[in-house]
Formats: sequence, C-alpha cells, structure tokens
Amino acid sequence: MKSFAKVLSLAGVAIVVSSVSFAADLPAPVIEHVPEVPVATGGWYLRGDIGYKIYVDPDAGFSSQSFQNESMDDTAVIGVGVGYKFNEYFRTDLTVDYEFKSEFDSRTPCPACGPGGTPGVSLDSADIDVWTILFNAYVDLGTYNGFTPYVGGGIGASYINVGQVYSNVGTPVRVPGDSRWDFSWALMAGASYAFNPNLSVDAGYRYLNIGDGYSDTFTAGATTAKVKYEDLQAHEFRVGLRYTFDSAPTYLPVEPIATKF
Repeated sequence: MKSFAKVLSLAGVAIVVSSVSFAADLPAPVIEHVPEVPVATGGWYLRGDIGYKIYVDPDAGFSSQSFQNESMDDTAVIGVGVGYKFNEYFRTDLTVDYEFKSEFDSRTPCPACGPGGTPGVSLDSADIDVWTILFNAYVDLGTYNGFTPYVGGGIGASYINVGQVYSNVGTPVRVPGDSRWDFSWALMAGASYAFNPNLSVDAGYRYLNIGDGYSDTFTAGATTAKVKYEDLQAHEFRVGLRYTFDSAPTYLPVEPIATKF
C-alpha cells in the first residue's frame, strides 16, 4: 500500500513539473489597447448659393379692380448664409438672398379705356426685386455613397421693392413704386455631396412664399389707392457650396483590452 501511495506522489510531482515547463514555453501575453475612434458630430458652416427662380402668376389689382392675364418673368437669385450642424441628422442656418428684378405684366380688358371711350385693354407693368432673410432647419436623411438627401423648412421676412409702375389706360401713366417688409416662409428638398469632411456641394429645390408688394398711393379718376401684388410665390432651383469648419470630435467608447498569445 505504501508503495502504491509513493507511485501516486511521484506521478503528481511529474504532472506539476511538466505543467510548469509547458507554461514556461508559452510566449508572454501581448496587451493590445484599441485606440479611441474620433467621430465628427458637426460644427459651424458657411454657404453660398445661386439659383433660377420661376414665379407663380400673382394676383394684382388697383382698389376693387382686379388685373387679368398677370405674369412675372423668371429671374435669378443669389444667397449666402451661416449655419450649425448639430449631428449627422440635424442642422440649421440663417440665409440672406437677393432676387434680381422680375418684370410684372398684365393685360386687363376694359369697356371704355380705348380711344374715344371705346373698349380697350389696360396694360400694366412694374419691376419687382426682393431681399429675403430666412431661419432654416433641415433633416439629413443619411449618407449613401457620399450623397446626403435632406428636407427642410424656413421662416423669415422679405423686403419687397416695387419699382415704378407703368400703366397704359388710353394714355400712358407712371406711378411711383414702394417697398415694404412682409412675412415669408419656405419648404426645401435636395441632396448634398461631400468632396471631403469640410467641403460639400448642395443642389435642391425651394418653394418660397414671399408675401405682398405695393406701389405708392395714387389717384385714378375718383379712386385713391395702391396697386397691390398679392401672394407673391416662386419655385427655385438652387446649387451651392457649404464649407464646414473643423470642430472638436467626440469619441466612441473605449473597447475592452484584447489579450493575444
């Protein structure tokens, strides 16, 4: 019995020695620290835009007399703005746009405005240009192969400048124009493409409701009033550049330490 116990003891010692020897042959563990990964969250940006503006035919008139066959010429628009990108999905900006002069025209049949009181046509025209200031908010809908589609909306005000009004009701008449501020709002949709983390090109559509414009007050016959250009609105097709300034990045959570043999 003592011999059997002695054999077991010797076997145990052999196992321990062999385990220690095997462990000694293993390479030293390598501790690998996975670095934190910076993630861009947004920052301030500047933008510049140009566009082509297509007017919806406005409603115009003098006192109770409504003009007919109204139209406004297409024109160009330029703009600048400053904004802030909060994260990859939401950004806002403040923009200032100038719309170049667009000519308003109307042809209104009238029963006695022709030569000698005969039926004729009243011809009315004016040049209208507009400054627009908007505060806008956008939702970016994700990025796909560098393209980021978005939708947005804006509210603000437009400074509507109506130039000298020309009216031909039998005889030519010139009426002084006038300028005023009015409430404006917009809806936008489009997409941007990032050349690099700072510079993007933006192409999109904007519907803009500008408000109402007026001429100066004048007297025609026994009526004293203004020519009113009501509910000015337009469709704009725009392209521009956005430059985003570098901002301090945030970091992803630290990964667990990896041990390799």
